[in-house]
Amino acid sequence: MVSRSVFEIVVLAAVVALYFLPALIADRRQRHDLLVIAVFNAVLGWTLLGWLLALFWALQPNPPKDLGGQTKARSRRLGMLLFSRRLDDRVQARETRAAESKRSPH
Repeated sequence: MVSRSVFEIVVLAAVVALYFLPALIADRRQRHDLLVIAVFNAVLGWTLLGWLLALFWALQPNPPKDLGGQTKARSRRLGMLLFSRRLDDRVQARETRAAESKRSPH
């Protein structure tokens, strides 16, 4: 009787651990969004699709901490690159016009 109860407790613990495996993996991988993954797993884990999505999400690399700042910096770099290219094009066009005006008398 006691051994059956112990067996049932062990099986129950194993089932709960399997159910929350995506949250456990996210915790082990030190995901920044662990709470969101755990809640998603708890709410939708009973569906096979929800459990698989939570597992997939838990296995993804951590998102950058400052995504907004990185996006702004990247946008600034691209803007400066575009400005540099346009400036270079204008300088080249000016040099071309100057060289052509020296070759042909007015």
